[in-house]
Amino acid sequence: MESVLAAQADLAWLLAAFALVSLMFPGLALFYGGMLGAKNTLNMMMMVMSTLAVTSVLYVLYGYGLVSGPSVGGLGLIGDPTDFIGLGQFQNDEGTGGAEGAFDAAFFILFAAITIAIAASGAAGRMKFTGWIAFSAVWLTVVYFPLAHWIFAIDDGWMSKLGVHDYAGGTAVHMNAGVAALALAFALGKRRSGERPHNLPLVVIGAGILFFGWFGFNGGTAGASDFLAQYVILTTLLSACAGMIGFAIVEQLREKRITGLGIVTGLISGLVGITPAADAMSPIGALLVGVIAGAGVCALLGLKNKLGIDESLDAFAVHGLGGMFGTLCVVLFASGAAPGGVTGVLFGGSPDIIWRELVGILATCVYSFVMTFLVAKGLDKLMGIRVDSETESQGLDVSVHAESAYELTPARSAPKPGGETSA
Repeated sequence: MESVLAAQADLAWLLAAFALVSLMFPGLALFYGGMLGAKNTLNMMMMVMSTLAVTSVLYVLYGYGLVSGPSVGGLGLIGDPTDFIGLGQFQNDEGTGGAEGAFDAAFFILFAAITIAIAASGAAGRMKFTGWIAFSAVWLTVVYFPLAHWIFAIDDGWMSKLGVHDYAGGTAVHMNAGVAALALAFALGKRRSGERPHNLPLVVIGAGILFFGWFGFNGGTAGASDFLAQYVILTTLLSACAGMIGFAIVEQLREKRITGLGIVTGLISGLVGITPAADAMSPIGALLVGVIAGAGVCALLGLKNKLGIDESLDAFAVHGLGGMFGTLCVVLFASGAAPGGVTGVLFGGSPDIIWRELVGILATCVYSFVMTFLVAKGLDKLMGIRVDSETESQGLDVSVHAESAYELTPARSAPKPGGETSA
């Protein structure tokens, strides 16, 4: 009886975690939409939300096998999709994988979709929507699915067998998405005119929803309603809050002010930083991860402008560099007493952890950048994925989707006596 109750508790938590992660999509849509100009808000929101549709179809057809199937030839590079075509095994709990496999498929669809959604930062305001759909499908197939197999296919993917520590997607999700956004920005080129954030309240609301969903992202990765889930929720909270502090300190020192956009950027930086390290840090370590990620991201945000890179929404800095900072924190001060059982070199851990984690970072970043750039350039040659100058100038909301985020009408005063209305 006790085991049945435990299983039910696990299922209840995992379903709740799934619901939390699903809210990250409207959260990211609001976060990104508010950071752009008003004329491209809906287009960006559609880019984010459309990733769910594309990813779900591909995961059922072959994506689950490519990520979680047995490695082809035992090389750990890509899974075999033929064992899971159509996910027919998950129609009842007696099939291969059963109910647990069905949840894994649904949960990791969200992981894949949020990864490509983050990468939309590199295409903001200048990419055809049809081009984005095509890019998403090809990118997931040749970039995300292989990378996810490397680290998420436990004891099967080569990165996992190497011993790279990545609790919940610092490599395949965050570094991958940030580097892909950078490569996509290079491939598409600069926007013809820049945009300032048009609605910071939307940005703050979106960040708050992402914060809410991240507890499901990290907590659900534990796979059960157990101590690990409780622990990573604590470290996630601590790092996120410390990320705001780290970002604010650097912003105050450099700009002599602390901004609302900076605070929420620090929040997300802390969340990204703790993602690969959530099970390996002490509570003090989680605070250090957040401060380092927030401060490091703030310090390096201006680098893209100096290099002339138009990666509009800072995915590379926040997710790419933030993921690297979190992974390097594992190397330095992971606590052996934490559930992850990893000890950083500053606490007497084996120096082997240094080269293992660096290999994980380097392999992820090089593969993601090169393949993303090739995919974008190839599709541009094949179908043309960048909008023309007139469309870009008018804004993609109206010119591509025939919609507008805001319908503003002139204000009219109250009627005068006798029924007349003043202009």
